[in-house]
Amino acid sequence: MADEKNARVAAGSVSMAEVARVAGVSQQTVSRVANGLTNVSEKTRRRVLLAMDELGFRPNFAGRSLRSGRYNSVGLALYNVEQFGNLATIKGILSAAGDMGCAVTTVEMDDRAPLSLAEATRRMAGLPIDALVISMSLRSEDFEDFRPQPGLSTVLLTMYEHPRCTTVDSDQYGCSTLLMGHLAAHGHREVRFVAGPAYSVDSSFREKGWRDALAAQGVDAVEPLRGDWTADSGYEAGAALAADEAMTAVYAANDQMALGVVEALRDVGRRVPEDVSVVGVDDSLRGTVPHVGLTTVRFDLVARGRAAVEHALLGTAPGYAARAIRIPPTLVERRSVAEARR
Repeated sequence: MADEKNARVAAGSVSMAEVARVAGVSQQTVSRVANGLTNVSEKTRRRVLLAMDELGFRPNFAGRSLRSGRYNSVGLALYNVEQFGNLATIKGILSAAGDMGCAVTTVEMDDRAPLSLAEATRRMAGLPIDALVISMSLRSEDFEDFRPQPGLSTVLLTMYEHPRCTTVDSDQYGCSTLLMGHLAAHGHREVRFVAGPAYSVDSSFREKGWRDALAAQGVDAVEPLRGDWTADSGYEAGAALAADEAMTAVYAANDQMALGVVEALRDVGRRVPEDVSVVGVDDSLRGTVPHVGLTTVRFDLVARGRAAVEHALLGTAPGYAARAIRIPPTLVERRSVAEARR
């Protein structure tokens, strides 16, 4: 009997009628409990839940979705899940979706192929999802021409604005405004930039913010060095910058590269921050680097995920219009910035 029961549970064949018989209630009452409705007494609810546990009952989500027209699931398509930014994106969206009673169905796209919004949508449209979020670490070739699939509200995680989709992102330009303002307040004008990979949307907006901040001060930008987000590439950039006697500060496009810059400068005897101030982006070193002293900016990735999920689910509402949502960062002041030397 136990083997037969286990086989039926594995096959998902335990019915509401069986739960009702064991609990001594009607099938309608079991349905109310399974669907989380409140018009059931707590005593009866406990009895039904106990019978469900005893029998191994699982609600029929396919049937429920047919009745309600919803799957209570948001799709997430992204590239290269191992990158820090993408891992943080998943965490933020999972947290937001969980708070809203939704699951997240995730597909990792092949990052060896060019980013295509149409292909990401095609992959996700066949899955049981109510809405779609596509994470863009680079600009897709079909960005301007992309049209979301009818009935599948789509949000793009990017700084670029789109005519037909809501876009949500941390303010990658604003983080530079914040950091450059902080450096300027400490007298820094000769600020060098260590950029991320050329394909990175985030790095390009951070670089533009750096350039615009220098231009506002009447300072010509020295062409940035480029890394690949790793601390080793930051070290190489720092070693190349070490001979630059005019610079008083370095702005690296992420914390790992900033850490590499700090180590390279110190290895040649240039003190941080007494000789050169260094700042980064992401506040990603907490918990991995002891007594982290890097001044940086922190993005609210849960707020970013929440906005993406909320607007993805709202997108099918009558009168909804696409918009650009930017989540402001927070400056985290530590010990890597000092007054510029005169």
